[in-house]
Amino acid sequence: MSQSSRALSFGAAADAYDRYRPSPPPEVLDWALPARATDVLDMGAGTGALTRRLLERGPGKVVAAEPDPRMLAVLLQRTPDALVVGAVAEALPFAAHRFDAVVVSSAWHWMEPTRTLTEVSRVLRPGGTFAVMWSGPRRDIEWVGRLLGRGDRQRAPDHRPHQFESPPGPPFGDPEKAVFTWSMPMTRDELVGLSGTYSGVLVRSAEQRAELLQRVAAHLEGGVSANATVDVPMGCRCWRMTVH
Repeated sequence: MSQSSRALSFGAAADAYDRYRPSPPPEVLDWALPARATDVLDMGAGTGALTRRLLERGPGKVVAAEPDPRMLAVLLQRTPDALVVGAVAEALPFAAHRFDAVVVSSAWHWMEPTRTLTEVSRVLRPGGTFAVMWSGPRRDIEWVGRLLGRGDRQRAPDHRPHQFESPPGPPFGDPEKAVFTWSMPMTRDELVGLSGTYSGVLVRSAEQRAELLQRVAAHLEGGVSANATVDVPMGCRCWRMTVH
């Protein structure tokens, strides 16, 4: 399964993705975006979790760009106040110097870095900010890693890890990095639902997916009652840099 095929696997579970995947907490955007940023592009917006966070920040225009029409359909339904565009990060349909900030949440590893950064630098205004972030359960915590797996064991040959490396020199300045942690209460059913939204699960056969989710459910039944919630440790790794 190629990297591009895996990138488009989420559309098959768009509703579940929107329901179970965590969005970055507000303090992440407080760090990632300058206060003056009023025109913001959410690139690789998925079903709009980050888009909604951006809209909550107040006055300004938020544009969400997403290539998968199935993810876009959920985004449009859930986020009617956003301007939604079907587009890939490597070929953005926007004029030069259009945005104060461009943000990517849990999607950078699906984008081709060189072409995407060329487009980001083109659509950002001078002094604009580019921020990349990944949010999700902290699999370095023993019980979380045991439940959800410590990594994707079905990686494609062209798989890229969840890390950001900026190119040396102009037009971007040196990146800054920050890590945020929090916890999110989730029920047993929500944890099972979350485990089914990752590409390593989605690319499996229906039979394999069902077997895996049954194992997760059985594991949880031993320690979490049906109506209880468990505080799931979450983390968000963030990078930001400025275009000159």
